[in-house]
Amino acid sequence: MSAPPLPPPPRPAPTARERLIVALDVPDRRAAEAMVERLGPTVGFYKVGLELAYGGGLPLVEELASRGKRVFLDLKLHDIPNTVERAAAQVARLGATFLTVHAYPQTMRAALAGRGAGGLRLLAVTVMTSYNDADLADAGFPAGVRATVAARAAYAARLGIDGLVLSAEETAAVRSELGPRLLMVTPGIRPAGADLADQKRAVTPAAAMRAGADYIVVGRPITAAADPAAAAEAIVQDIAAGLAPSALG
Repeated sequence: MSAPPLPPPPRPAPTARERLIVALDVPDRRAAEAMVERLGPTVGFYKVGLELAYGGGLPLVEELASRGKRVFLDLKLHDIPNTVERAAAQVARLGATFLTVHAYPQTMRAALAGRGAGGLRLLAVTVMTSYNDADLADAGFPAGVRATVAARAAYAARLGIDGLVLSAEETAAVRSELGPRLLMVTPGIRPAGADLADQKRAVTPAAAMRAGADYIVVGRPITAAADPAAAAEAIVQDIAAGLAPSALG
């Protein structure tokens, strides 16, 4: 009997700069390209969400990947299994690094089947960071945010999903329960003193790192700044502060 295959070597920890994902929440490809140009080498990881995807931004995924940038395609897939499987297969061909799906069992299984053996990593969205307990109750989930996130995260881990999208308010508890394997990607990040806008469970970059996040997603605090590159650099420095041994305890 042959020996079982060795487990893959552990992934090197990303640097503070590599942990920042800038959300290109702009209406079209031209605006996205202009923002990427303004940010230059300060940022190497971008999120393309629904607005830009529907505004002609999907070809930008391939372009950015060809330039050595990484792309988080935030489509939050959720449909019948056949549709999700085929959509995940299409995304895998674009060269994206991350793809989001909603954390429902059928959806996650289908996306895993469709993404193939390439480098696409699947992130399950547990509970949107614009939701609080009252919003979940209105939608028919009376257990509340923390319990719902914990249940969905555990199921995603059992299925073999690569990572989770969740608020930093839940990251520490989920990390403690499920261990280090899953990537934790935290949206709803706001620098200290920034306007929360439509986010109800927002934290600072440093606080997200201390909670155990691997990556953070930042949009308007960078893209709406007078100097986006300077705003991004300040957030990178805040990430580094949150990763410092003294900050992590």
